[in-house]
Amino acid sequence: MGVQTDVQVGLISDEVAADGDFIVTAARPNTTATLANTEFASGGARLLSVTTAGTSDNGKTTTITGTDVFDSSISEVITSTGSAEAVDGTKYFKTVSSVVCSAQYAGNITVGSIAGAAQSVAGGGRTRLKGYSIVSGGTAGVVSFYNGTPEDGSIIMKARTIGTDNTTLDNTIPDEGLLLKDGLSIEYSVGTIDMMHFFFA
Repeated sequence: MGVQTDVQVGLISDEVAADGDFIVTAARPNTTATLANTEFASGGARLLSVTTAGTSDNGKTTTITGTDVFDSSISEVITSTGSAEAVDGTKYFKTVSSVVCSAQYAGNITVGSIAGAAQSVAGGGRTRLKGYSIVSGGTAGVVSFYNGTPEDGSIIMKARTIGTDNTTLDNTIPDEGLLLKDGLSIEYSVGTIDMMHFFFA
């Protein structure tokens, strides 16, 4: 008779590089921008960035709407400066449904992803984390474990990758594990991890 267990395994594998014009390629939308892409190949969520080429766009805003790591609706307003530069957002978008500018920009804008990433484990429902295995990327970094989403939840613990490619960090959580009443989400930077497994029940 085989071993019976209620433990399940969640996988995150994300080596999709940041892309500064992945969502909106160079354009001067009057209001609603044309979307080049609406989701990421990794299946996860990314922090987004708005880059302006002009220097006369101080105070103009770009409103991004989509879904978060748990597939709930989310939006963020990113305000541009008077310089030709990128302004990073603080919310993680799994999908993007619209990008709307408050006014036409003086120069082209692009909207894309940066290295900050997040994904859900166990679909965002109540779960109990039993352990994890993290395969490090070529750069050291921090992996944060959230009860809830990175925007609204709380960090329950952190793990650090050592920056040696393909080195594995394994940890088993004692007793009954950690109960995540608001769901489990994982925050990390692309390049610091190659693959992660999460054991939950």
